[in-house]
Amino acid sequence: MWIVPEPHDNRVVPQAPLLPYRNGLAPLRIRLPHGDSAPTVLAWLEREHPDDPWAASMVAREVVDEKGRPWNPESAYAPGRFVHFYREPAPEVHVPFELDILYDADGLVVVDKPHFLATIPRGMHVTETATVRLRRLLDCPDITPAHRLDRATAGVLIFTRPKELRRPYQELFSEREVLKEYEAVAGFDPSLEFPRVVRSRILKDHGVMVAREEPGEPNSETRIELISNAGSWARYRLFPHTGRTHQLRIHLSSLGIPIKGDPYYPVYTRTPADDFDTPLQLLARAIEFDDPITGERRRFESRRTLAG
Repeated sequence: MWIVPEPHDNRVVPQAPLLPYRNGLAPLRIRLPHGDSAPTVLAWLEREHPDDPWAASMVAREVVDEKGRPWNPESAYAPGRFVHFYREPAPEVHVPFELDILYDADGLVVVDKPHFLATIPRGMHVTETATVRLRRLLDCPDITPAHRLDRATAGVLIFTRPKELRRPYQELFSEREVLKEYEAVAGFDPSLEFPRVVRSRILKDHGVMVAREEPGEPNSETRIELISNAGSWARYRLFPHTGRTHQLRIHLSSLGIPIKGDPYYPVYTRTPADDFDTPLQLLARAIEFDDPITGERRRFESRRTLAG
């Protein structure tokens, strides 16, 4: 099992990697299993993962243990120990949209993320992510997101530069101390009254692409305001109080007014990885909060517009 030491939610503050980041990417690690009789670490790695150049990497001192000590080709097999190493990521479809920087000072980097760009390296999206692009662009391997936006959602995304700022800014989001304002283009139903608050219970199973609503105690809440309408489409302002997976998309779809360009709700439709023609019309318009370091009120706004 490969373990990628990247932050996966707002509560996680990863330890410093035992190998430095390379090209914006953290090293990987694997644990040597118990019950194997391989004579050396190299023999086990070459047997289990033959496509990697283990011997050359060991000679280059790019394969280390859990204390940062290099494994060498003669190192005896050690069950339960860790191997940290680099791996070249698989080729990915390039996302042909720029990551615009809105603010870069005081240890914060605020970007205007385009549609189709994931926030963190995970699954099939590794190099084509906002985190890796920003690390490479600013030559700063410690850059870490304070929160996340879905790959399909564009807009304001906050990163921290120094490691010591990760926790205070990530906790702003995990403790719901941030005012998040979104904008969406979705269907229009004249029978619906706005503003309104939608509350529901949203669950998502691991490995399943879509989330679902179920009866029971609500765990999600969104305030929805109507900005304007034209024909069968309307523009909405959304204020999520919680941050469940696909919450805004599900809440609008549950009202019978799904977001324009949404391939997930109400019906999941698989789209090719290189199809950038129909972006989801959902934008993280603004983020506002009391700075945990200075105490001043901060507000960052996206410069992007939705197609309508």
